[in-house]
Amino acid sequence: MASVFRAYDVRGVWGTEIDEGLSERIGRAVAAHLKCRRVCVGNDMRESAIPAKAALVRGLTAMGCAVEDVGLVSTPMHYFACGNYLFDAGVQVTASHNPSEFIGFKVSGPSVVPVGGDSGLPEIGRLAEAGVEVPAGTRPGKATSRDVRDDYAAHVARFAKPGKRRLKVVVDCANGMGSLEVDLALRRLPMDLEVLYAELDGTFPNHEANPLRLENLRDLAAAVRRSGSHVGVAFDGDADRACFVDEKGDVVTNDLVTALLSSEILPGEPRGAAVVYDLRSSRVVAETIASLGGRPIRERVGHAFMKARLRSEKGPFGGEYSGHFYFRDNWYADSGVIASILVLNRLGREDRPFSEILAPLRRYRQTGEVNFEVHDKDAKIRSLAEAFKDGEVDFLDGVTVNYPDWWFNVRKSNTEPLLRLNLEGMDPAAFEAGRRRVMALLGTPVDR
Repeated sequence: MASVFRAYDVRGVWGTEIDEGLSERIGRAVAAHLKCRRVCVGNDMRESAIPAKAALVRGLTAMGCAVEDVGLVSTPMHYFACGNYLFDAGVQVTASHNPSEFIGFKVSGPSVVPVGGDSGLPEIGRLAEAGVEVPAGTRPGKATSRDVRDDYAAHVARFAKPGKRRLKVVVDCANGMGSLEVDLALRRLPMDLEVLYAELDGTFPNHEANPLRLENLRDLAAAVRRSGSHVGVAFDGDADRACFVDEKGDVVTNDLVTALLSSEILPGEPRGAAVVYDLRSSRVVAETIASLGGRPIRERVGHAFMKARLRSEKGPFGGEYSGHFYFRDNWYADSGVIASILVLNRLGREDRPFSEILAPLRRYRQTGEVNFEVHDKDAKIRSLAEAFKDGEVDFLDGVTVNYPDWWFNVRKSNTEPLLRLNLEGMDPAAFEAGRRRVMALLGTPVDR
């Protein structure tokens, strides 16, 4: 049970780690813990999502919940339904970017507040493991269906403000739920659009639906260069994340997208408006936010933490290095397509290549996220803190050490014996010197 109830959601291999029996117990546990009466459920395109959702609904209705099934939807579409129709809770059946054999559940409470490792998910896991008895006299709830597509399309369209330049855009859906986002949002914008791998197929026959891995962006980059397009967009499996390549096919790291989108959003906000960014992000993010009159807020990695902080600060926007972008006007939820639309708004207004717009933000040198296999992760983090105690050290998420001309963060994987390093230098010499010092203590990277 502990292996499938993770920090941010429930996820495991269908048929071995998660089956119909566990899915039904999870439904009962969600109802018991959240004490919800109206629940929104949806699913992605995986074959296993259908039996998993059916069993989940059996568990929810057994506990007296009224369930509305919004059907085949992206995770952002599910979040929209939960917020727009004022559900008590929501469960999206998806395994996001994971391989085809996986399935999972993303749970939300009232107002689309995520239920994660620090906000109730372990309790739901314990209830599911023990089993929840249906209280005597409970009348079973009913399951009905609802089509949210038209309302969702209208919601997303409010973010679009096309510029005068007609754009050429390539989108890679990776056979995932991004194809619905394309049909409901991007095809309605005035641009020339080429779509790769739009067919919904949970076996992911072309490449895995994880745009953070560079090999999964090769087809997109090649198509952008071949077609002379202005930008390429890649969605992950459930389309809550988006990643970008510029007109040269070069990858745009998502921290720079956070900085770019801050420049789109903050001019319309009061001075001091909060923008939350995760601690892996380049210093250029905080510098950009501050230069625009915003208040940069650094947060630990993970959508539950990011959303909670953004909500508590009442900030308009937040962004993660992983490609999750959060919007106050979208119930503080993440949306790959809204982030894409805002990037397209900017490109449509300017008669400059994407790479030229980004050039001022690409002023520091980064390692990207590098993985190291370490079995005693806590001990290694303590040793790094001691070795670099002459810097400014904090333990918000793993260990972060700041120096005037470089910094690094090392944090633990939630599921594997891995430490993840992100390091940045303000100039090439500082970058190289810092990288050598940290790598000497971490050892040889692994490809994970």
